[in-house]
Amino acid sequence: MAKKVPVMTQLRGLKANFWVANWMEANERLAFFGVRAIAPLYMIAAVAENGLALSYTEKGLIYTIWALIQCLVPMISGGFTDEYGYKKSLYVAFAINICGYLTFAFAASFWSALGAACLIGLGTAIFKPPVQGTIAKASTEENSSIAWGMFYWMVNVGGFAAPVLAALLRGETNWRLVFICAAGVTLFNYIPAIFFYREPERVSSGPRKTVGQTFVETIKTLSDKNFMVFLLIFSGFWFMFMQLWDLLPNFIDEWVVSRDIAPFFGAISPDLVLSTGNVKPEMLINIDSFAIIALMLPMAWLTGKFHAMIALIGGMIISLFGFFFSGFTSIGLICALAIFVFAIGEMWCSPKFSEYIGLTAPADKKAVYMGYSNIPFAIGWAGGNLISGYLYDHLGSKINFARDYLVSHCGMSPAQAEAVPQENVMQTMASMMNNGAGATVDQATKVLWDLHHPWIVWAILTSVGVVSTAFMIVYYLKTRKRAA
Repeated sequence: MAKKVPVMTQLRGLKANFWVANWMEANERLAFFGVRAIAPLYMIAAVAENGLALSYTEKGLIYTIWALIQCLVPMISGGFTDEYGYKKSLYVAFAINICGYLTFAFAASFWSALGAACLIGLGTAIFKPPVQGTIAKASTEENSSIAWGMFYWMVNVGGFAAPVLAALLRGETNWRLVFICAAGVTLFNYIPAIFFYREPERVSSGPRKTVGQTFVETIKTLSDKNFMVFLLIFSGFWFMFMQLWDLLPNFIDEWVVSRDIAPFFGAISPDLVLSTGNVKPEMLINIDSFAIIALMLPMAWLTGKFHAMIALIGGMIISLFGFFFSGFTSIGLICALAIFVFAIGEMWCSPKFSEYIGLTAPADKKAVYMGYSNIPFAIGWAGGNLISGYLYDHLGSKINFARDYLVSHCGMSPAQAEAVPQENVMQTMASMMNNGAGATVDQATKVLWDLHHPWIVWAILTSVGVVSTAFMIVYYLKTRKRAA
């Protein structure tokens, strides 16, 4: 068993392609998470702040379609990767992602942003199976736990550096520069792909299949009922999970007062703090990646001592607590601590999810099964955004609440309230409070928090994760009985 083999021995047993794949993954995550860090803010920001001024429902729809493309395409592209070559898939993926990032840089409407998101989703979808398939092929049962832990650690090296660089590059509202730099990082990824990556040996019992045969063989994976049930159960967890990146930045931007922890971030760089004195939302979210970089390897060693499903379920439970409390509070320190707790749970469950699939997949279908492992992401990420965008527009949006307040408490007509520019709504509300005597924006925000309880959105999302975790426990107990 892996737990009896020293960690360094396990690491030395990993093949060269493993490290090159990690290098490319770190670069790809640097570009992707730099964009993901600021995209929720960019899409909602007012036009006067160089944003697209979309509603949360529109933003949720973009993420829904993005998610479906990014998560469902690997179900097909993984088969083509196994059959026609890992390198070819990487080259195509990089080209499409570059186009997507540049399209986002110059987006001017819902439709152009949607087109950019679709390109990024497609490029990322084609990229994932060859990289994850390489990790599966380059590791063994003895070192798979540390291999997937190291891979997840490298993912978060890029994931951690990306929001920091994005925060520095964008200043207050220079979003375009982040997208252009992401395209540049993706272009650089051709260097390891061309000069250092080695095409894995093709495992097949016969001649190369045609395009049609490859498609049919890939779809046959759906007949693995046990595998499909496992993926569907985990979908509910990802429904909740992905909102940490897609919706929590907006929640933090609107509701969380983080001046209590701003001195710490300001000491690193003043550019990590907004002119309001609050920490940039992407930096609070980045606590997740920082925790993973600091603790992933010891966590991989620790979880290697448990049955994969035990570690998976334990991580799901820990993540539930972190997720809920990250959106239950408007206090910066509590939000930051909750994100850290969430990261602990993520370190337990997410690598184990990939490890379980990598170990159980047939030798000639590693990339195919890794592609199908995106089903939970597709259902959870897409469904979560489709619903959470609508939920947040009605139960969480501070700007929408403020416009309602201008009508119900300040005597404005609905048309007048709607005519107030987005960037001026909170200041207008604050100036008209207390019978015209005025108040601060923070005081106005507190009034809206007490009136509307926007944390309810997080309670609803967390409840979906709770149900999914309960079903995973039942699934484990039933499969353990069958194996006994």
